[in-house]
Amino acid sequence: MSRRVVITGMGAVTSLGLGADKLWHSIKNGQSGISRIERIDVAGLSTQVAAEIKDFDPTSFIEKKEIKRMDRFTQYAVAATQMAIGNSRLVITNSERAGVIIGSGIGGLETLENQHNVLLEKGADRVSPFMVPMMLPNMAAGMIAIKFGVKGFVECVVTACASSTNAIGDAYRVIQRNTADVMIAGGAEAPITRLAMAGFNASKAMTTNPDAATACRPFDMERDGFVMGEGAGVLILEELNHALGRGADIIAEVAGYGCTNDAYHITAVAPGGAGGAACMSLALADAGLSPADIQYINAHGTSTELNDKSETAAIKAVFGDHAYQLAVSSTKSMTGHLFGAAGAVESIITACAVKEGFLPPTINYKNPDPECDLDYIPNLGKAAKVSHALTNSFGFGGHNATLVIKAYQ
Repeated sequence: MSRRVVITGMGAVTSLGLGADKLWHSIKNGQSGISRIERIDVAGLSTQVAAEIKDFDPTSFIEKKEIKRMDRFTQYAVAATQMAIGNSRLVITNSERAGVIIGSGIGGLETLENQHNVLLEKGADRVSPFMVPMMLPNMAAGMIAIKFGVKGFVECVVTACASSTNAIGDAYRVIQRNTADVMIAGGAEAPITRLAMAGFNASKAMTTNPDAATACRPFDMERDGFVMGEGAGVLILEELNHALGRGADIIAEVAGYGCTNDAYHITAVAPGGAGGAACMSLALADAGLSPADIQYINAHGTSTELNDKSETAAIKAVFGDHAYQLAVSSTKSMTGHLFGAAGAVESIITACAVKEGFLPPTINYKNPDPECDLDYIPNLGKAAKVSHALTNSFGFGGHNATLVIKAYQ
C-alpha cells in the first residue's frame, strides 16, 4: 500500500496578503487583489493592472545582506516557506529525509532585465556578480535548502504555469516512494516587469480592461485575457505516520496526481482540452476515485477566450453528466495569474475549501458564455461539504497537471 501524504503547513505571499489565513479569508469573501500597477512604468503598455503585492517587507524574513543576493521571486519563496514551516510547527530533525521542490515558470526575470539595463547604461564591468545565481529558476529551492538545512531530494520544476502543481505532485511521489518523509513544495514568481508585460501584450494574451475591479472575469462572455499576478505558495507535505508521530495538525490529504502533455502547440490548447481531460482522468485513477466522488474543481480558469472553453470541455469529457453537479471556480479572478506559482496558491485554497467545507467563488461573473455552462460559483462563495476536490494547472508547451486533495480521515 502506498504511503499516505498529508498537508501539515501552508504559507503564501500574494496580493491578498501574507499568510495562508489571510489569503483564504480574502478568497472566501470574494476580495480582489488586482490593482493598477505601481512598481513599474506602465506607459505604452496596453495592460496597466495586475495582482501586485504592495506590502511585502523582505527584512521580516531575510537578513539584509541576503536580500541583495535574491531576486524577488526567491524572496517570496523563502518568506512563504518560513510561514509554512511555522504554520506546521515543523522541526527538521533528519535533514537527509527532508526535501524541497519549488517550481517557477520564469525565475529571476526582474534581475535579468535590471542587469541588462546596467550593461547598456553603465557598461559590462558594472553588471552584478550575483546576476546569474539570482536569475536561475532553481535558486528558490536552493536558498530554501540552505536556509532551513534541507539535504535530501531538492530540485526545481519549470513547466510554465503548471510548475508548482507539478512540484507538489512530484513531492507527493517522492514521499510515496519512501525517498523522504517531509517535503517543502510549491512555487514562486515575480513577473511584473516591463519586458514581461510587453511580451504578453504582444501575444494578445492579457486583458486590456483598465478597470482593475473587473479586469479578470473567468468563464464570463466578456472576458478578454488574463491578469498577471505575483507571489509564492508553499506547502509542507509529510508522510502520514511522520505527521502523526509529532502531533501535527493535518489540514488535508494529497490523494492523487496526474501529469500529461498536449503534444500539440507551444501556446495553444489541444482541441477540446484533450490533454487536460487525460490529466484529470489520471489523477482520479491515481486516487482510486470515480468522477462522481468529486465535489469541487479549482479550475485553471485564466479568463482567456480559449482556456476557459477548453477547460470546460475537458471537465465535461471526464465527468459526463456529473459535470453539471460539480462546483467549479477560478480563484484567479481574485489572485490574478501567478504563472509558476499559481498551482501552489490554488492548492492552498483547495485544501482550505476541503478542510472548512466552503466553495470559493469566481468573482466578476455576470454574462454567461453558452460554451461555458457549468456552475462556476458566481460572485459569492457558499458552504458545502467537500470530501474530494481537484485543482488544475495548464501551461505553455502543453503541460498539464492535476492534484486530488481530499478531506483527511
